[in-house]
Amino acid sequence: LIVLCSGDRTRTPTMTRESLLALILISLCSLLQAEVIALDDSNHDEVLKNNEIVFVNFYAEWCRFSQQLKPIFAEASEKFAGAKGKVAWASVDSDKHSGISSRYHVNKYPTLKLFRNGELVKKEYRSQRSVAALTEYIQKQVDSAIQVYADENGLKQQLDAKKRHVIAGFTEASGVEFDNFKKAAGILREECVFHQGPALPGQPPKSIKFVGQNSQIQEPFPQDLANFEQIKTWLTERCVPLVREITFENAEELTEEGLPFLILFKHPDDKDSEKIFSEAVVREIADQKKSVNCLVADGKRFAHPLHHLGKAEKDLPVIAIDSFRHMYLFEGMNGLSQSGKLRQFVMDLHSGKLHREFHHGPDAATVQVQIDPNGAPETQPPPSVFEKLKPSYNRYSIVNKDEL
Repeated sequence: LIVLCSGDRTRTPTMTRESLLALILISLCSLLQAEVIALDDSNHDEVLKNNEIVFVNFYAEWCRFSQQLKPIFAEASEKFAGAKGKVAWASVDSDKHSGISSRYHVNKYPTLKLFRNGELVKKEYRSQRSVAALTEYIQKQVDSAIQVYADENGLKQQLDAKKRHVIAGFTEASGVEFDNFKKAAGILREECVFHQGPALPGQPPKSIKFVGQNSQIQEPFPQDLANFEQIKTWLTERCVPLVREITFENAEELTEEGLPFLILFKHPDDKDSEKIFSEAVVREIADQKKSVNCLVADGKRFAHPLHHLGKAEKDLPVIAIDSFRHMYLFEGMNGLSQSGKLRQFVMDLHSGKLHREFHHGPDAATVQVQIDPNGAPETQPPPSVFEKLKPSYNRYSIVNKDEL
């Protein structure tokens, strides 16, 4: 069996019984091997519905990176051959089935996306493309996203003040309410830490509570625990903050979201400016979450974009917008205390005013000053730096070269 399953099938059995046994064993080996399911319009919904986890490789036959990944992806899938209904490995030929790829905003090949209980997980796979790395990633997805506590003291030991937490008071890990919580935990496991145990003092027998960093926010879920969409929406709004940190590790992912960056560059030890910036974002532009990414960056590590802005470490903190074409400076931290100032800065980006005024000076409608017809030569705002951190041409075949 070991020989046959390893692929050494060159020896031809001489006896009829041996031949029959060999055929049976080969058939058993084939059944044990996982299949990479080719998704199309006829089976897409069924595969996502009938498997808890579906790992999908969106590829193109003409893409050399896709061809390199295909055998690796197939070999890794074999590690989960016995997980039918729990884990499925699938692929989409994006040229033949462009509708499926478009539905999930695939703009480069190969793209690896994860689905859990039919729901697309926000973060796609971007790590090493090896059998070991893919296997480890899916195994972590199979492992429970929920930390179980026995009592209040046990819960306290699990809470990390630097992270966001969701605490579910369910004595029994069963029922539709718990199942909804478990599904949401799987989808948002990268954003929050999820806990489950007996209801805490003062809480109803079945409850969900969000706890922010440093326990500054403690908010119970006020809606129907039997409604999964309400739970997912409520937790997404809290687990995915308005202001996120950008690092070199997640810059590609954030860049690919395609939204301009509003960035606070600060000294790594400076907590005050981050707090002031975050409060201003919540106060002024909470409704702009889908049109701009609000970020905090380590000004020492991201010295290069600061240099493009004509700034250095001594000038921190610095606030700027990177539109993926140009970078624009905000007037300074003092401007955050002026009502509407930060919001106007973002609105001026969307209206094109920032770009226009950089070239030609303040709009005549804004100030009663006419632009000198014999004025200085037109200048260019500093070029985007973060645009260069989009997916690498040495790693992906980019579908639309000017997507950003």
